[in-house]
Amino acid sequence: MRFFRLHLNVWSIMSIIFTLLIISPTLSIFIQIFEKPNENWYHIQEFLLKNYIQNTLVIVFFTGFFSVMIGVSLAWLVTAYRFPLRNFFKWGLILPLAIPPYIGAYTYHGILNYTGVVQATLRNQFDIKANHAYFDIMNIPGAIFIFTIFLYPYVYIITRAYLEQQSASLVENARLLGSGPVQLFFRVIMPISRTAIVGGVSLVVLEVLNDYGVVSYFGIQVFTTAIFQAWFGMSDVASAIKLAGILMAIVFAILFLEKVLRGRKKYSYSNAKVRPLEPISLSREKTAVLFVYTALIFTIGFVIPFVQLFQWMLLTFEKVASEEFLTLIFNSVYVSLIAASLIMVIALVIGNFTRLSDGAWAKAVSRITVLGYSIPGAVIAIGVLTFFLWIDRQLKGVYHAMGIEAPIILSLSIIMLLFAYVSRFLAIGFNPIDSGFDKIGRSFTEASRLLGIPLTRTFFKVDLPMIRGAVFGGFTLAFIEVMKELPLTLLLQPFNFYTLATKAFQYANDERIYEAALASMLIILISGVSIFIFHKVLEKENR
Repeated sequence: MRFFRLHLNVWSIMSIIFTLLIISPTLSIFIQIFEKPNENWYHIQEFLLKNYIQNTLVIVFFTGFFSVMIGVSLAWLVTAYRFPLRNFFKWGLILPLAIPPYIGAYTYHGILNYTGVVQATLRNQFDIKANHAYFDIMNIPGAIFIFTIFLYPYVYIITRAYLEQQSASLVENARLLGSGPVQLFFRVIMPISRTAIVGGVSLVVLEVLNDYGVVSYFGIQVFTTAIFQAWFGMSDVASAIKLAGILMAIVFAILFLEKVLRGRKKYSYSNAKVRPLEPISLSREKTAVLFVYTALIFTIGFVIPFVQLFQWMLLTFEKVASEEFLTLIFNSVYVSLIAASLIMVIALVIGNFTRLSDGAWAKAVSRITVLGYSIPGAVIAIGVLTFFLWIDRQLKGVYHAMGIEAPIILSLSIIMLLFAYVSRFLAIGFNPIDSGFDKIGRSFTEASRLLGIPLTRTFFKVDLPMIRGAVFGGFTLAFIEVMKELPLTLLLQPFNFYTLATKAFQYANDERIYEAALASMLIILISGVSIFIFHKVLEKENR
C-alpha cells in the first residue's frame, strides 16, 4: 500500500494515461505486422525491398558523415577562435534549420536546372553551354547534399553547447605539448565531444529517415516513398504496415548503435575550478580562411535559397496571394499552436512525475516519451490511422445512438492529426522540461511540501516559474517542428485541409516552383524568427 500512497496521485495517473496513448499507435503496427502477406508484398519483397534498403542506408551514412564534418568543425571554430562576424555566425549557422529540406530541394533544383539562374547566366553572360548532367542534383548524391546542408545544425548546436562548457585547460595543455590546430581538432576535440557528436548525428539520421519531400521530389526509392506508394498507389495498407515495421527495425538498430558508440567513456573535470574556453586570435591569413569557410556554409545553407525564394515570391505574389492563402496561414499557425500547447502540457505532467519518482516505472515513462521522435512520420501516421479506425469501430454503436450514420468520425477529423503531432514531437517538448527540472532539483519542492502546500499547488507556485525558460524553449521548438512537418500532414490531413507545408510541396510536385515560394518563405520566416527567439532565451538561461 505504501507504493500506492507514494505514487498514485494525479501526476502519476495522468502520466500513465498519456504514456498508454502515446504507445498505442506503435503497438497497433506491431500487432498487424505479422499478418499474412498478400501478393503486393511478395512483389515488393522480391523486386523492390533490396533497393529500398540500399538507397536508405547510403543516404543515411553519407549524410551523417558530412553533417559531422561540417557541424563539428563549425562548432569548434566559433568556440575557439576570433574572426569577423563571429557573434552573428554563432546563431546564424543555425538558420539552415529553418528551411525544411524539401523546400531546399526544389529551390536548388530550380537554381541549377536548364532555365535556372546558374545555367542561364553561363549561357547569356559567358556564352557557355554547359553539360546539363553536371548540374543535375535529382539523384542520391544530390539528396545527400540537400540533407547535409540543411540538417548539419543539429550537430552544430549540440556540439557547440558542449564545447562552450569545456575546461580551457584541456585545449591549452594540448597546445603546450605542440599540437597544431588540425591535430588538436582530431586528437582532442573529436574524442571529448563524442557523446555530443553522436547525439547530434542521431537527430540528423532520424530526420533523414523521416523525410518524404526530398526523396519523393527527386524520385529516389526509399522506405518513406514506398510506404506512400503502397498506401495511396496500391491502396494496400497491409503492405505499408510491413514496410513501416522494417523501417522501425532499422531505426531501433540505429538507436542501439548510438548507445554502443556513446559507450561508457565520460570526460569530467578533475576539480571544481573550471575556466571556460576563451577564443583566441589567429594570423590574418588563417582568419580569412576561417571566415570564408564559415561564410560559405552559411551562404549555401541559408542565403542562396532564401534570396532565390524571395525573388520567386516577388514574381508570383499577386498570382498566389488570396483569401485561400490566408486560410493556409491560419491552418498552419492554428494546428502548430494547439499541437505545441498539448505537447508542453503533457511534457510538464510526465516530466514532473519522472522527477518526483525514482522507480523503474518513471524511467520507462521517460524512455517511452522520447520514442516517438525516433519513429519516422510515415510510420506514426499508419499507426495512428489504424488506432483511430479501431476506436471508430468501437464507437459505432454510440454514433448510431447519436443519429450519426457515418461509421468513421474521429478518423476524418483534425483530432487524429493533432494526436499524431503530439506522438511524433513530444520528445521535442519533453527534453527541455527534463533538463529544466534537473537544474532546479527537488529541494524547493520538498521544502514547499514540508510547509504543507499540496503537490499540485507547489508545481504551479514554485516549480513552473523556475523552469519558464525551458517551457518557452520547448514550446518554440515544438511549434517550429509542427509548422515544417510534411509526411504526417500529407497522410492524415482532413479533407480539404491544407497547410503551408503541404501546399508548398503540392506546388513543387506539380512543377510550379515559383508559386511554391510564398508558402515556403512564410515557413522559413516564422521558423527563423522562432529560432532567433529560442537562441536568445537559451543564452539568457545559460547566463
